[in-house]
This record gives sequence, structure tokens and C-alpha cells, in this order.
Amino acid sequence: MAKELSPSRKVAAKALFSAFKVLKENGGSMRGLDVVEKLRKTIEFNEWESHRYEKTGYIRWESILHFFTIDCIKAGFMQKSKGLWTLTPEGEAAMKLGQDGMLQAANKAYRAWREKTKPDEEDKDIVSGEAETKEETFEQKQKALIGQYEDQAYKGLRDYILNKNPYEFQDLVAALLSSMGYFISLVSPKCRDGGIDIIAYTDPLGTKQPRIIVQVKHRPDASISSDDIQRLSGTMKRETDVGIFVTSGDFSQPAKSEARLSGKHIELIDFNRFIVLWTQYYDKMKDETKYMLPLHPIYFLGSNE
Repeated sequence: MAKELSPSRKVAAKALFSAFKVLKENGGSMRGLDVVEKLRKTIEFNEWESHRYEKTGYIRWESILHFFTIDCIKAGFMQKSKGLWTLTPEGEAAMKLGQDGMLQAANKAYRAWREKTKPDEEDKDIVSGEAETKEETFEQKQKALIGQYEDQAYKGLRDYILNKNPYEFQDLVAALLSSMGYFISLVSPKCRDGGIDIIAYTDPLGTKQPRIIVQVKHRPDASISSDDIQRLSGTMKRETDVGIFVTSGDFSQPAKSEARLSGKHIELIDFNRFIVLWTQYYDKMKDETKYMLPLHPIYFLGSNE
């Protein structure tokens, strides 16, 4: 007879399985923050599960979900990168085990990984108001906590950019390209632009190839279609032109396929990649550029895993 799951593991099983369903229904990848928001709206959690921790301000079921995703990552069921959660084929197959079976398989895989990589370290049962009972390591706790902090940081950046109008977002893109070492030849004025928002070169006079044609769309709640990519491709008149499509939202799968198969060099920059690039080149920006989207670095103790 299978041992009954503890309250925290019951929450983990329910939340993880529901999160995997959301990922599967949305093409396999979503921002973790958006997955959690979906669960808030579609899954009913009881009073204990919805308790808010006084010290951190986080909700119990959300913290448990973040914590147990570490097991799923080690099991190969999902991947996380810069706040993006991706369901793997192994994870989709594990869903056939049901919510309890999937969690137990992830737990087993994590323990096997732990014994293989750190055989001399013992896991400790830590009983607290936040973690309940689980064989948890310091590294797991840190990773789960940092994941929640990253999601909050992402939300702050997203809300900030949501308040920008399309031309302000266009200026952000131009400022980023300039900080990356490109020379801006044109930033489209507030009028019809024929599909070209920014033109940039790799040298000050624009005498060297390629010419970089940039299309910018401020659509935070919408996906760019394949038709949008085709229109950008149509503006690339020179054989050596490179196209860049930047959106404050994301790209549909047909749009990604269109860019990949078009026969022209078209780079896609969604909101997540834009933030990664802004962070990467932030130290090289002039003060007036930094003020357009100011960042404040905070360092947390990480882990060696």
C-alpha cells in the first residue's frame, strides 16, 4: 500500500501537475510567473495552502511549487532559464503517471542525482512552518527562493515597460543596439514607416555590410504572427540585409518557423531576450541610456549545483 503524501507533498503534486498541463497547453514554454498566475485563476487552493508567510510575503503553495520544481529539473522533466519554464518530452511522458506518481518519480530522480554527485553529504529533515517535511538541502532552498525573487524582478520590469508607449519602447530598442556597438542611422518618426522602425550599421558611415533592418512592436499581451515576419522580410531589399524583429511580447510558433525558414537572416528578440540583453550591456550604457530602464543589482547567496 502506497504511503500517503504529507500535506506539503500533496500541494506539490497538485501544483506541479497543473503547471505541467499549463505548459503543455501553451506550446511547452512559458514564463514561470505566467504559469503561477494561470494556476491562481484556475486551481482552488484551501486556506492552509493559500497561507501567506509573514517573513517573506510569499504564498505557501507557490513556495512549495518553486521548491519542488528543483526535483523536476534534476529528473529532466522540465528546464528553467532566466525565468522561462520549459516542459521536456520526458516531463510530458511523466504526466501519464498522474500527479502523485509524477512527483514521486521526480523525488526519486533527485535523490539518485544527489547520491551520485554528493555522496558524502547527508540530507536533513527540516520541519518548519514554510517547508513542512521534506529531505531538503540548503542549495534547493536557495534555488527555490532565488527563483521567486527572479519572478518578482521580472514582473517589475514588465510592468515598467507596459507603461511605455510604442515610441518609447522603440527608443529603448535603439538605445540597446547603440550600447551593443551598432551605429543607428534611422529611428522612425511618429508616422508611417513602411515597416522599418530602425536602421543600423556596424560602422559610423554605413559603408560596411550588413545593413540592419529593425522592426519593433510594442505588443506585451500578444504574439507576433508569421505575417509580421513576412512583412519584415519584404523590407530587406539588399541580399546582405539582416533583419531584427523586437517585441515586448512573444513570437508564435509559426512566426519562429517563418524566421528560421525564410532564407534571410532574421533575428527574433522577445521580451525575455530583450531584458537579458539590456542586463548584459547595462554596464556599457551611458547614464542617460540607463535612466530609460534603470536596474539595481542585488546579490544573493547562490549554490554550487
